[in-house]
Amino acid sequence: MNYEDKKILIVEDEPALASVLCEYFIQSGFKTQLIDNGLEVIDWVKEHQPDLLILDLMLPGRNGLDIYRELRTFSQVPVVMATARVDEIDRLLGLELGADDYICKPYSPREVVIRVKNILRRSSEEHSPLQGYAGLNIDEQKMQVSLNQKAILLTPAEFRLLAFFNKHPEQVFSREQLMTQIYSDNRIVTDRTIDSHIKNLRKKLQDASPQSECIKSIYGVGYKLAL
Repeated sequence: MNYEDKKILIVEDEPALASVLCEYFIQSGFKTQLIDNGLEVIDWVKEHQPDLLILDLMLPGRNGLDIYRELRTFSQVPVVMATARVDEIDRLLGLELGADDYICKPYSPREVVIRVKNILRRSSEEHSPLQGYAGLNIDEQKMQVSLNQKAILLTPAEFRLLAFFNKHPEQVFSREQLMTQIYSDNRIVTDRTIDSHIKNLRKKLQDASPQSECIKSIYGVGYKLAL
C-alpha cells in the first residue's frame, strides 16, 4: 500500500515525543501535521481532512475525550488515542468510545507506525457496497451505513463489526472470532467489550428501524446477522 498520499495528524503537546513520532511517519512515506493545543484540532480536521489522528488524552486547551466526541459528530476518520497511564486504557474501553486503537506512553514510535499502517490498510480495502440484510446498505470505502434509507452513524469498531456480519449472513460467530475482526493487533479485550459493541450496534439499528432485529444472540455460542 502506498502511504505517500496519507496525511497523519499528530496531536501531542510533548515536543520531543511529537518530533520523534513525526520523523518515523515521514520516513515511512506519510505526510504529517503536528498540533499541540486541543482547541485547534476540530477546525484543522474539518479544513484538511486527515486520514488518521494520533490523539493525546491530556492536552492544553481541550482534552482528547471531548475532541474525540465532537469529531465523531461529523467524521469517521480513524483515531488512535494516547495516554500516559495504562489503567486509563481500561477506562476508555469502558466508556465504549470506539477509537480504532489505544497506546500507552512511553510507546515505541516504530510500533505506532505499524499499528497505523494496519488501521489504514483495513480502512482502505476496496469493496463494492454490500447488501445482505434487507434494507441494509454498507459502503466500506466511504464508511457509510444506512438502514431503510436512514443513515446510521457508527463508531469504527461498530462499523467493522456490522460489515463483517453482513459478509456472512446467518453465520454464527463467537466473541473471540469477532474480537479478531475488530482488533487485529492482538490487544487484550474482554467478552464484555464485544457485548457492549453489539448492544450499541443493535440500538442504533433499531433506532433507524424499530421493527428490525438484525443481530441475534445464539445462547452459549455467539452472534449472527439474521436475514
